Amino acid sequence: MTKADIVNEISKNTGIAKDDVLKTVEAFMDCVKDSLAKNENVYLRGFGSFIVKERAEKTARNISKNVTIKIPAHNIPAFKPSKEFTAKVK
Repeated sequence: MTKADIVNEISKNTGIAKDDVLKTVEAFMDCVKDSLAKNENVYLRGFGSFIVKERAEKTARNISKNVTIKIPAHNIPAFKPSKEFTAKVK
């Protein structure tokens, strides 16, 4: 399902114009991205959590050049579904 499909489905179910729904969906995504960029998690009860995971520094190898490289510690975004979400998908 794409963002356009989500917008169409919400518009059809609520009767709200597609342009308004699109603006709302994009504003939601911007809020989530901004919060994660500030290292703040986003919790949506009954749906899941958008969290920031910390990856530790590690050593890796470039096989083609046979060189060891260091990958610095960094943060990555992640999604953890709620129990209700997981149960519904199963």
